[in-house]
Amino acid sequence: MKRFFIGYLCVQLIANVFATAAIGQTPQATSGYADLIEIFDDFRTVRASKAWSAAFDDPEAPYGVVNYGADEVQARSAALDALETRLRALDPAGWPVAQKVDYLAVKAQFAAQRFYLEVSRPWARDPGTYVDPLLRLSFSDMTATGDRLHRIRQRLEAVPEIVALAKSTLTEGAADYLMLARFNMRQPDGVGHGHPYRAVPPMGVIGWYEDLLARARAQQPALVPVVEEALAAVQDFAGWLDAAEPAMTAQAGVGRARFDWYMRHAKLLPWTSEELTALADREWKRLVAFLALEEQRNQKLPVLEPASNAQDYEKRLRATDKNIREWLKSAGIITLPEDTPDFETFGYNAPFIERPNGLNFWEKVQFRDPHPDHLHAVIPGHRYDGWFAKRSHHPIRSHISDGVRVEGWGVYLEEPMMRAGVLDAQPRVHELMYLFGIFRATRVWADIGMQLNELSIQQAADQMKNGSPWLDQSVAQVDAEIYLRSPPGYGLGYTIGNLQIQNLLAEMRLRDGPAFDLKAFHDAFMAAGRLPVSLIRYEMLGDTDEIDAFFEFEPIPDE
Repeated sequence: MKRFFIGYLCVQLIANVFATAAIGQTPQATSGYADLIEIFDDFRTVRASKAWSAAFDDPEAPYGVVNYGADEVQARSAALDALETRLRALDPAGWPVAQKVDYLAVKAQFAAQRFYLEVSRPWARDPGTYVDPLLRLSFSDMTATGDRLHRIRQRLEAVPEIVALAKSTLTEGAADYLMLARFNMRQPDGVGHGHPYRAVPPMGVIGWYEDLLARARAQQPALVPVVEEALAAVQDFAGWLDAAEPAMTAQAGVGRARFDWYMRHAKLLPWTSEELTALADREWKRLVAFLALEEQRNQKLPVLEPASNAQDYEKRLRATDKNIREWLKSAGIITLPEDTPDFETFGYNAPFIERPNGLNFWEKVQFRDPHPDHLHAVIPGHRYDGWFAKRSHHPIRSHISDGVRVEGWGVYLEEPMMRAGVLDAQPRVHELMYLFGIFRATRVWADIGMQLNELSIQQAADQMKNGSPWLDQSVAQVDAEIYLRSPPGYGLGYTIGNLQIQNLLAEMRLRDGPAFDLKAFHDAFMAAGRLPVSLIRYEMLGDTDEIDAFFEFEPIPDE
């Protein structure tokens, strides 16, 4: 296969689509607003993935092999500079509120991309950028036929190329990133996010290629030489990573000044790292206290036991889904469109599994009662949220998805909806809700501590585990890995986004008094799109106190 001297990125953040039909149409243009739409369209083209090999040119393929070589990064940076010059030339001062919101949302996208190109640089700093797509390739379906099988062959043939690219582009490796990559090459993570089910999980990336080879021998003998070559390349990469330890010593976090810049300009959060930590500490203590009160109240009630088999678990899932949907309608919580997908379409997160060493944190909760995760991740949480987003055709908002808004909405659907009545008949499940919330709050410490280089990934995992009842080491480490390797603010977004939504709810109730309508509030919130909550607050409430400073352009500070 012809080699291109370029890097690639393991995860390309793909813009989702949001809002209802009411704001899903192109807004009436104010002078300059049409230019904003054009600038944003051009920005999305510059930011878009560019495959380094024809084997990876399918936009639906989740392998993330993208052109991030030195020339390409330089070209993207130059294009971003030119677009930002055009953005700075706009004057949104006289625009309607909704269009000012769109301007700030676009400006934040620019800030995030600049930070990605100039600071995060995962293609050069994080070996996991290459380990992740190698792992996903090992899940390839050996029952495929025709064009699909041909594409799988092409991608597996590219494995040695991926390894070669990794060796040539990992020039600024960080020690914690290297530790994670080496672990993942040879050890199962104990959680299995997105992994096919195996009674005994394979031993890391190498183990999954051994699993793939066994499946190829049984189902696709013609692919055996290709898989054998891929396995050899992966084993070689593992050895290369072992040998790279003395050279990969950089810090993985971005430092306090850059972290605070990212929170202000890319996440549009009105708080510094110190203020975010204080908010999380207070929320963590409140949740621990409320858990103690629930445990006292429920002490004479039967203890919840996990589902004993897949049939029992599915029965609980279906009962949960039915209860949530009926309650959302009968209690006047949110408007569910008539074409909202059913249980079979939305599905659920955690499959039933029996682990030799016992259940992990998510399974301990979910197998006892699915309500906490089903509200957060299915309906009206992530899966519903994503489906609802696709109803929009807004030229800007349909292409933006803010992580704090998305995860904050998921957590807002946990304890707050419990308080609104969804679990009035199931008081023991209240305890599970608080366990979820406590774990979410400890993530803020981990996210900020790792990004400020005050915690190693092991220290962050230990801190979350020590602060969260039921949390096991595997889930703690996988979570710490996710938040260290993601852009700053992903881990803190769960708790902080929830607090932002609760604050907005309080402000709207105070403004409207007895006329306040919770369903109308939730419908308006969803209709605004998956923008930073500070922008949704500005649009719904009209207050500018949180967003005035966001109009300023400031350079990324030095370390």
